[in-house]
Amino acid sequence: MPPPRTRGTALRQRLAELRGPDVPAKALDARALAALAANPGCKRRAILDGAGVDKAALAGALGSPSAFGQSQFALTRGNAFEAKVKADGGAELLRLVHERLDPGAEPPTTRSTPDLTASGPEGRTARTALALREATEQALGTWTFLDHPMLALDVAGSTAFLEPDAVVVHPDGGWTVVEIKSFPMLDGSADPAKVGAAARQAAVYVLALEEVAARLDPAPRVRHRVLLVCPKDFSNLPTASAVDIRKQRAVTSRQLARLTRIQDIADTLPDGTCFSPELPAEQLTAAVEAVPAAYAPECLAACELAFHCRARSRAAGAVTTLGRSLRAELGGLSTVEDVLAAARGASGDPDDPAVAALRRAARLRAEALAGRGATCR
Repeated sequence: MPPPRTRGTALRQRLAELRGPDVPAKALDARALAALAANPGCKRRAILDGAGVDKAALAGALGSPSAFGQSQFALTRGNAFEAKVKADGGAELLRLVHERLDPGAEPPTTRSTPDLTASGPEGRTARTALALREATEQALGTWTFLDHPMLALDVAGSTAFLEPDAVVVHPDGGWTVVEIKSFPMLDGSADPAKVGAAARQAAVYVLALEEVAARLDPAPRVRHRVLLVCPKDFSNLPTASAVDIRKQRAVTSRQLARLTRIQDIADTLPDGTCFSPELPAEQLTAAVEAVPAAYAPECLAACELAFHCRARSRAAGAVTTLGRSLRAELGGLSTVEDVLAAARGASGDPDDPAVAALRRAARLRAEALAGRGATCR
């Protein structure tokens, strides 16, 4: 077996080949990891994200452009709100952390804002780890605000560099992740779906932060209650809520651990496979179809290739096109054709609960239609 350094170099070369010559890698971020964790069975997304392929450009080249992502207006508004929250060395942000998460601590009248500037993601990751260590060792009643720190997380044999909005070191040495979002918090509560997405994203940051903490002795406490900062009502004034992400952290950790190693997926691909958007559509389509996908309607809100995968799933008559919950209820019936045949009694084991339920539903439907026809006459 080759040494780890040799294997790592070979994998990087292989992933560069999959991206295409001279195509820069698109970095994994927390949104992508949260989506990966939500759909760990999708080898297509795992290899594309692991290789740093720009899936939006790939979707356009395949003829299924993606509508996934934020508008320029939303990005501008979000950046302006984040700048407001972090103004004056993070004074307002630290006030909210103190108020919502640590009211028993000394108020943040004294604070530290270390410089995290360094060359490249590896340099910034090392500088962040050093700043966290120094802040923890020298806490002694001082609050520390880290603006856009850089964290690293190993995912399926590939390193993802993550950049949370902020990390706060409490006077007792504990660490808190802060998520700043531009969606409003109305009367103290926000859209549950958006809060859930923010919690899953924060869980990724917490996992990465825990790896940094584990290298310190003694290991500081990474708090599992994160701070979600949003505009209050219809204003641009910041308000905040503490969000317990223990469940999201456990699920994300388990799902990321189950991801098939990128090396294993790459080894199954034919020689010459490449996902460069510059390739002819036929060649690009063949390359993408060489990697199995696990499409579900939830992908539409999380993946740039969702429209392409949905079209292929519909063409194949896959039941997962209608949702994961329905797919789970149908057991071994994986296509719409199989489901209809089982309902008609043309196939399927009558003792199978799914088949029995389908046949009963078909009988009830036939009786209802017959009764309606008799009434009309």
